[in-house]
Amino acid sequence: MADTTYTMAHWGTFRTEAGRQPRLHPLAGDPAPSDLGLSMSSVLSDSARITQPMVRAGFLSDGPESRVRRGADPFVPVTWSTATRLAARELDRVRGTYGNRTVFGGSYGWASAGRFHHVQSQLHRFLNVAGGYVRSVNTHSHAAAEVTIPHLIGSTGGMGAHHTPWPLICGHTELFVAFGGLSEKNTQVSAGGVAEHTVPRWLEQCHATGTRFVNVSPLRSDMAPGLDADWLPVRPGSDTALMLGLAHTLEADGLTDRAFLASHVCGFDRFAAYLMGQTDGIPKTADWAAELCGLDAETIRALARRMAKKRTMISVAWSLQRADHGEQPIWMAVTLAAMLGQIGLPGGGFGVGYACANRVGNVKSTVAWSALPQFTNPVADFIPVARVADMLLNPGTPFTYNGQDLSYPDIRLVWWAGGNPFHHQQDLNKLLRAWRCPETVIVQDAWWTATARHADIVLPCTTSLERNDLGIAKDEPLLVAMRQVAQPHSQARNDYDILAEIAAHMDLHDTFTEGRDEMDWVRHLYDTSRATAAAKGIDLPDFDQFWQDGLARFELQEEPRPLLADFRRDPVAHALPTPSGRIEVFSERVAGFGYADCPGHACWLPPREWLGHNTCTPDMLHLVSNQPMTRLHGQLDNGTVSRASKIAGREPATFNPADAAARGISEGDIVRLSNARGACLVGARLSQDVAKGIVQLATGAWFNPEHPGQEGSLDLHGNPNILTRDAGTSQLAQGPIAHSALIRAERFTEPLPPVTAFDPPALLPPQS
Repeated sequence: MADTTYTMAHWGTFRTEAGRQPRLHPLAGDPAPSDLGLSMSSVLSDSARITQPMVRAGFLSDGPESRVRRGADPFVPVTWSTATRLAARELDRVRGTYGNRTVFGGSYGWASAGRFHHVQSQLHRFLNVAGGYVRSVNTHSHAAAEVTIPHLIGSTGGMGAHHTPWPLICGHTELFVAFGGLSEKNTQVSAGGVAEHTVPRWLEQCHATGTRFVNVSPLRSDMAPGLDADWLPVRPGSDTALMLGLAHTLEADGLTDRAFLASHVCGFDRFAAYLMGQTDGIPKTADWAAELCGLDAETIRALARRMAKKRTMISVAWSLQRADHGEQPIWMAVTLAAMLGQIGLPGGGFGVGYACANRVGNVKSTVAWSALPQFTNPVADFIPVARVADMLLNPGTPFTYNGQDLSYPDIRLVWWAGGNPFHHQQDLNKLLRAWRCPETVIVQDAWWTATARHADIVLPCTTSLERNDLGIAKDEPLLVAMRQVAQPHSQARNDYDILAEIAAHMDLHDTFTEGRDEMDWVRHLYDTSRATAAAKGIDLPDFDQFWQDGLARFELQEEPRPLLADFRRDPVAHALPTPSGRIEVFSERVAGFGYADCPGHACWLPPREWLGHNTCTPDMLHLVSNQPMTRLHGQLDNGTVSRASKIAGREPATFNPADAAARGISEGDIVRLSNARGACLVGARLSQDVAKGIVQLATGAWFNPEHPGQEGSLDLHGNPNILTRDAGTSQLAQGPIAHSALIRAERFTEPLPPVTAFDPPALLPPQS
């Protein structure tokens, strides 16, 4: 193994062969390696790569007054000295004139799997050294759950970590009811890195040992065919109604675990009064639920009775809470699990996010691996992560979040490094309007993404194959020496070196770097991690041996435990950190916030846009913008795997054959999807695995407006967020609601404009 080179990415660990286009091979022993990482080499020097620092031409000539031309202006290549001095000058100007409360640090965390070159940590460290910044809280993946679950159980256990692990599901769970399915395509990835793709193997073993699966989703493909799942094609947005119908059957049939509710749960009587119709005159029966969710009432009753008789795991995909009133399916799933009384038992209870990422369901490691210190942010202001456009458009406007009365800051400078808001924000035409508001936009990126195209100053950064780093897969027994295997493309620099030079212009270099270069930091992070691991009984080699070997494997020390096992065993000695110390089916705290769109218990609140709305006409379809199979969000859309999936260069969208026939759409046609918010072109695929009334369009196609910088322009590439609505889940969490969107579809018969998403923008001659 000596001198073999490896790299870790969000989609796997790979053995690498150095060269101008390094060759990548999946790590030996990975039971289900992903092809996504094979695109990493193909994009190192493609047409979308940014070759040197760039400044928008209008910004050079007219400064911030030209911000209305973002996205339309050509760019001017400049030297690194010019670019870093300009970035330092702008940050100094804005913080000196308006204060650090007008600087927004917009980095998002998926940019790199390495512990040192994690660009969110890099940027936040730099901005904290420079006096602080306005930050965002929560994640696009599961914002509503992050806020809701702590009100119910006092922590975020069972959402991103501390799930009942797969070893305690396999052989214990008799019935696995998956709201939103268990899509194996999502298990290709995990934030921070993947050592081995284990979820498909665990699911196969569960099936082999007797677990029976129920796929509650408008997509049959949300569960692998080999699991022989029962498919319940629920109407999107109605999962809470279905759960209420299940709960009513349990209560009406006397199947509720009264002893568990009495000893471990607070507020069930308040919820039960709503469930049985005593508070609003509407019993939430299976027949009531069937009308809303599009399923047969007897199917609902039969499922409820199966759940009561079997050891049942209730799983909720992260996608369900990315919808209007997304807090409710999370709250209702916990409530339903409490009624069954199996929380804390092997194979029973609930989990939010199974199969949403490879790490979900791993045995939780207690080793706190080292990361780049970010220092303390002196600025207290923040926004919920999905409220970027509202912040930029409405400075000073009040908003509510999780019981707090806040107001949007007046942002004058946006600095984005890692992530792509023109991928993960909703209603891109609204974002275009908002993006013209700040005086200055600085972007660090490796490729000409839409965010880079809408910047004033563009600083080209390296990719993980072009630098040295330390890879640690969360909750997996592997450390990776991520040795550089390719030279930086053209003039690209590491994010750390970019920020260090800007810090030097601001007399902050020594504080930012602490006198360390790249390899000093990589060694430091490994050595401190090694000491932490040693305290947990894990013996790792010294750094030089590790760096030569390329990998360090070890044994995890933790035993698998069910979620909330100690609480179940003794709810007094192990009381939960909720106000009552119990699972709060009814929360006095949330009720006290007075939010009409999120009361104190789970309830049915119909989405503003869904197929059950009385304004929904027969020509409307529900858009399901799920995670892609061929890339990670928008990452590697320019790679070989993603490009091969396109139809005439457009993102494929899948229709039920009956819906396609009603619109004259055939396999391979180019289709225009539209609503009042915007329109995009897609390539048509037909499948019975998509329920009637649904169109499935994966997220992540790079935004490609026909007329750059022009609001209302047709997106040529198939980005679903030109169609999705930008509003909060509720006043509680203010999470994104991408999955609450209705659209229309028609064959596109006009001359087909070329896709230019992967071509660089117009460039002027370099500045001397």
